[in-house]
Amino acid sequence: MTTDSPTPDTGAELLPIATPARTRAALRTLIRPDRGLALTGIGILVAATAVGLLVQPLLGRIVDIVADGRPAGDLTLPVVLLVAVAVVQGLTTTLGLTRIARLGETVLARLRERFVERALNLPADRLERAGAGDLTARVTGDVARVAEAVRSALPEMARSVLAILLTLGALALLDVRFLLAALLAVPVQLLTARWYVRRALTLYADQRVANGAQQQQLLETIGGAVTVRGHRLEEQHTERSAGRSRKAVDLTMRSVNLVLGFYGRLHIAEYIGLAAVLIAGFWLVRDGAVSIGTATAAALYFHSLFGPVNAALVLLDDAQSAAAGLARLVGVTDLADQPEPAAGKAEAGKPEAAKAAPASVPRQRIASSEAAVTVHAVSHAYGPGRPVLHEVSLTLEPGEHVALVGTSGAGKSTLARIVAGVQQPTSGTVTAPAGTGSAVAGAGEHPVVLVTQEVHVFTGTLAEDLRLARPDASDADLRTALATVHALDWAEALPDGLATVVGEGGHRLDPARAQQLALARLVLADPALAVLDEATAEAGSAGARVLERSAEAALAGRTALVVAHRLTQAVAADRVVVLEAGRVVESGPHDELRDADGPYAALWRAWSGSRTTAPHP
Repeated sequence: MTTDSPTPDTGAELLPIATPARTRAALRTLIRPDRGLALTGIGILVAATAVGLLVQPLLGRIVDIVADGRPAGDLTLPVVLLVAVAVVQGLTTTLGLTRIARLGETVLARLRERFVERALNLPADRLERAGAGDLTARVTGDVARVAEAVRSALPEMARSVLAILLTLGALALLDVRFLLAALLAVPVQLLTARWYVRRALTLYADQRVANGAQQQQLLETIGGAVTVRGHRLEEQHTERSAGRSRKAVDLTMRSVNLVLGFYGRLHIAEYIGLAAVLIAGFWLVRDGAVSIGTATAAALYFHSLFGPVNAALVLLDDAQSAAAGLARLVGVTDLADQPEPAAGKAEAGKPEAAKAAPASVPRQRIASSEAAVTVHAVSHAYGPGRPVLHEVSLTLEPGEHVALVGTSGAGKSTLARIVAGVQQPTSGTVTAPAGTGSAVAGAGEHPVVLVTQEVHVFTGTLAEDLRLARPDASDADLRTALATVHALDWAEALPDGLATVVGEGGHRLDPARAQQLALARLVLADPALAVLDEATAEAGSAGARVLERSAEAALAGRTALVVAHRLTQAVAADRVVVLEAGRVVESGPHDELRDADGPYAALWRAWSGSRTTAPHP
């Protein structure tokens, strides 16, 4: 179960946060495959802690020997045993902590893999409503906070809890009255922990949300810097960023004050407990109930609790912060787990249909005699009162190339994503080849591939980047794909050819070459249907024709839906579909629409009239 995140003043609908019960259940699920490792590690730590508890009685024995005036030779055995205890405890503690650390790293890796897997499969419109800052904060800050807790807090917490329990048992073995005296500190410690936990969980959750809002604002301001400067909005954006930064700083200072108050209350508990144990020891020794050495051992036992008790309670700070981060991560994985309504079965007009997280539209392979793609009465809205598409119907025949044109905001990209299967319509049906557009397997296994203008060059060799589309592709297959999109010459001219490292920290590819790389991946994936969403927009005027030729070659022999950035793509298409305000207003060949004096003709005149030499079909 998840709850909606508090929505900051960004207007974004943040991704949900899991409830504490759901977070604990998810944690148990993550640990379950490694229960054996967990039990072994805890067992070894129990043995290490039990051995370490022999130190205080041995020191008490030495005190009794000295107090009784015995020969110095009587000290030999206790001293040798102290050395043995130190060696055995050191070895077993190291082994136990190693097992616990291995468990933590394994669980952390499993959490990361699951989070990344689910985040990549979240619907595009859900991420758009949340904004990039929220997801970025979870991927970076929350994962880092959980990782820090796993690597440092988890082993120390396990050791501290075991030390506390076994030490209290040892106090009872010396004399139950020592245990009762020590327990006088417990009410103060419990009240301190309760006081802290009630405030910390909400505070840290608010802090994570504020950090996400701050990152979102920074991303919007930096990403839109040109527009901000063009409209002279620098002051407004600076003030908005400063306001969200002040909120994040204020929450941080509140957390610092909370921790300081937490430490102060812990010190009071220590003084109460130690004074009670010393007073009990004084009375018991005076009455002859215990020896001086036993009273010394009891005092040392309680003093040895300072470290683990304080560590366990102090680690509540890390635990609460990590719990808040974990709840945000589980909220994302649960969002992907929630059942989605079947595509095409949502009824128009139902509010819940508009709010439901989109899923991939059900698809099936279609015989060559049937239409490659059929879109029937598809409508879509990104939220109540925000319709983008209205009752759109469209048919693509096998091998047909259809260009989508229209003004900005007409719904072209939304329709393209719905046809590609990466977004579900609010209502209507889509019948297309099965697949979601993630070309990561062998040829033909992904019958639908979507290529947008926002392509990414992954870090690694050029060959590895290409094999994302088909891992079993040979070097000859890679060269053939590059040659198909007219990219082989520059690829082989790289310092190490296909073995050249590209991406972050490697050889930089300009936008046009990065787009050719994406088109080469499309060729390797060999889909039945290709959807290009302004895939040539990043080329610029100089390389536009080269990239358009690359796209034409990549689409040869397959059905294609192209969101046209330039009307030269519409000229080359078999059919042009014109969208206006989310509705199909025209459909037909370029020549027919150009001469019809309709919306497309107006677009053509405006586009061709702005060019020195208007292209002729």
